[in-house]
Amino acid sequence: MSNVKGPDDAQKRNQQFEELVNTYQTALLRMCFMHLKDQALAEDAVQETFLKAYRSIDSFRGDSSEKTWLMKIAMNTCRDLHRSAYFRFTDRRYTPDMLPEASAPFEEKEEEVVLAVMRLPMKLREVILLYYYQGMTTVDISHSLGLSQSAVSGRLKRGRDKLRTVLEGRELL
Repeated sequence: MSNVKGPDDAQKRNQQFEELVNTYQTALLRMCFMHLKDQALAEDAVQETFLKAYRSIDSFRGDSSEKTWLMKIAMNTCRDLHRSAYFRFTDRRYTPDMLPEASAPFEEKEEEVVLAVMRLPMKLREVILLYYYQGMTTVDISHSLGLSQSAVSGRLKRGRDKLRTVLEGRELL
């Protein structure tokens, strides 16, 4: 009977989960949207991310931050959606106006940067988004994406170089 959890454990789990949702839902939605380029799919991905997190919240060991853990789940969910048949046969043109609400409106230069980031190849876009838009460290990104820290650093460098050439007008994505 020692394995049976009481109502206090369930209440604590629900409270912990509610705090996760309130803290990270906007960041996850923005990340998923920039990954999937579709508002409805991004919302579905975030919902699926939180469902997966809720199911496994008791097994979260705390080896990484909650944000890193949730971003890993979200990125894997986005990848799963990317592989789905629906995703391959839909037109997902995007503009910065379609992004979930930011804390402040985009300026023209910021819009140009966001569009350039969204056009990067997926591997480069992931690390750029996690590093610059989510404020994660290379260690956290390596945990989230299942990569070595040197691979993350290399992708960040290639992503920056690609963005620099695009934004300076030397190359089109």
